[in-house]
Amino acid sequence: MPSMQKATRIDLFNFRTPQMRAFHMAWFAFFVCFFAWFGIAPLMKVVREELALTPAQVGNTIIASVAVTVLARMLIGRLCDRFGPRRTYAGLLVLGSLPVMAIGLANSYEAFLLFRLAIGVIGASFVITQYHTSLMFAPNIVGTANATTAGWGNLGGGVTQMVMPLVFAGFVGLGFTEAVSWRLAMLVAGLVCLTTGIAYYFLTQDTPEGNFEDLPEHPRLISRGSFRLAARDYRVWVLFVLYAACFGIELTINNVAALYFADYFTLDLKTAGTVAALFGLMNIFARTLGGVVGDLFGRRWGLAGRVRWLFLAILGEGLALILFSQMKLLGLAIATLLLFSLFVQMSEGATYAVVPFLNRKALGSVTGIIGAGGNAGAVLAGFLFKGALPWNQALFLLGLIIVGVAFLAFAVRFSEADERAVQAETARLLAAQPVTA
Repeated sequence: MPSMQKATRIDLFNFRTPQMRAFHMAWFAFFVCFFAWFGIAPLMKVVREELALTPAQVGNTIIASVAVTVLARMLIGRLCDRFGPRRTYAGLLVLGSLPVMAIGLANSYEAFLLFRLAIGVIGASFVITQYHTSLMFAPNIVGTANATTAGWGNLGGGVTQMVMPLVFAGFVGLGFTEAVSWRLAMLVAGLVCLTTGIAYYFLTQDTPEGNFEDLPEHPRLISRGSFRLAARDYRVWVLFVLYAACFGIELTINNVAALYFADYFTLDLKTAGTVAALFGLMNIFARTLGGVVGDLFGRRWGLAGRVRWLFLAILGEGLALILFSQMKLLGLAIATLLLFSLFVQMSEGATYAVVPFLNRKALGSVTGIIGAGGNAGAVLAGFLFKGALPWNQALFLLGLIIVGVAFLAFAVRFSEADERAVQAETARLLAAQPVTA
């Protein structure tokens, strides 16, 4: 959706403009969702013992936590096109907070599994985050904006690995049993989701010009055929697979990292959670770096350059995961985990430095389908952690698969007309000196 008011730069400490308010609220809302989505992961050692879960059952809960998000992300893209990111995000956060708080009611494997499945809906928040920043920022900076908001949001996956064990320990220190403490910890996470949803509704607007409902003549990308339009583009499905190979793997590692370090390196709950948190904390800069490099490649070599960078990032990710899977010493394992984290998150940023240029008329559906690929990848990867293979062998196999998938990037092509259109839009926005956020 072309706009003469899209921001051409990121003014990080400016909270006055609608572009930067959307930027900050988008990453914070995604951070909160990620925190709640994986809040139970670092507490699984306690939950596993209380509910007497088998390895297969633990694997099923891992799959459940990401499975429903595949459908949710596809649906949420349509909702963004129809109702705008402001109302869609507020509704998702408020409704999504309910299963986060209610998981504390689970007293059996079956109930716990259902709540983990329901919580996965909030993972669709990523689509809204990317959609909102794509509406607010110009082509010359949109890759960086998308990568930064998503990356800082993904930080929730690392922060929760450290914070939730501390919240749990705090409730234990107050005299609650371990069985009650993990439930209260999730209640806290749910309440934060609820309040953030209310704040999003009142502090943001859909576009630089205003909200969808206030702009009846605005070209809002609304079309009953928007999903079909997106689905007919083979490049969308190629990026679906590529995103499965990066974000899908990040989701998998968020779910298994604490248990992996606890079981393979005999670490206690708190220490294993802290080590696992390092993986997610790389999002503070790694995903942004992927978007920045994507924008740089775009300025130098056009849309084809963005695709080349995506290939290099995913190839590096696969090789780094193979290396991590072979580590036997804790120090080397941590070092290679950080290297792998750098590449997996740069790959995510590189992907969404390409996405906004595929189909402007169905941006929500394009974003939703490709975002769903991440969760589809996590579902498929989750089957490798159900006990049939030792986890280090499962990680090695995933690394080999990622290396092969990287070469699919070369199937994503753009026409000369696409290249000229992006160059013209960027030049027009820069020449017009629009409102910069």
